[in-house]
Amino acid sequence: MPDFPIIDSHIHLYNPGEIRFDWMTGVPKLNAPHLPADFNRLSAGVDVESLIFVEVDAAPGEHLREAKWIENLARQEPRIKAMVGHLPLHLGTRVENDMAAFAMMPLARSVRQLIQSHVDEPGWCLREPFVEAVQLLPKHGLTFDLCVLHPQMGDIVELCRRSPAVEFVLDHIGKPGISAGLVEPWKAQLAELARLPNVSCKISGVATEAHHGSWTEAQLTPYIQHAINCFGFDRAMFGGDWPVSELATTYQRWVKLVDDVTSGASQKEKRQLFRETARRFYRF
Repeated sequence: MPDFPIIDSHIHLYNPGEIRFDWMTGVPKLNAPHLPADFNRLSAGVDVESLIFVEVDAAPGEHLREAKWIENLARQEPRIKAMVGHLPLHLGTRVENDMAAFAMMPLARSVRQLIQSHVDEPGWCLREPFVEAVQLLPKHGLTFDLCVLHPQMGDIVELCRRSPAVEFVLDHIGKPGISAGLVEPWKAQLAELARLPNVSCKISGVATEAHHGSWTEAQLTPYIQHAINCFGFDRAMFGGDWPVSELATTYQRWVKLVDDVTSGASQKEKRQLFRETARRFYRF
């Protein structure tokens, strides 16, 4: 385990009794409140200093309510330092009023709309309205979290190339096809994405892309190493992806794996990965 307090750049907190999440009906293990007390219990033994909340794909129209709920929750849980909120960016410039309202919230730092939900629609994130909305983000002081499946990597390389003024972070190293044993073209496309200076990467959500009950550290290590090698410690950040991660691993096992994979790194590099990149990107 790291011998210093860490910053988790990717955590989900929610209460289905407060905000509607239609997708959870198909994932009963997640379809229950997951609140700071639950995180504290399931992350025991790891010194987590700060948390970045990431939107949980609330039902249509619930996105600003979800953000306000997190603002209220942060008054009880001061470790929540920043928020990634959902916005329906596919609406194009019509989303700007909601974007401005979100940006006014004290914890608002970044925006996400799940590109992965459109994996069967090649080029979806390159449609003109979506690109126009993404390109509005810097005007409101916001960045963008990219959540994609590996077949969409080529599209997001192009999206980031078209939007050089936008700061992006790739969630879950682009969700490579680990369970199918796939490496390419994800490996080459991740390297291509990393060559763009406006993109960072979260070392998160990797175990859930493998077979949940049987993955091994040796299986995941090359994917994690490749992501860190591509982006460097200055643009890589640790993320727990809790509680989705609980489908495949414990919090402690995931932290230890990332720590073990980077065992040859300097103390400065480890602090960059587990703390400072997230602090820089999410500005706190």
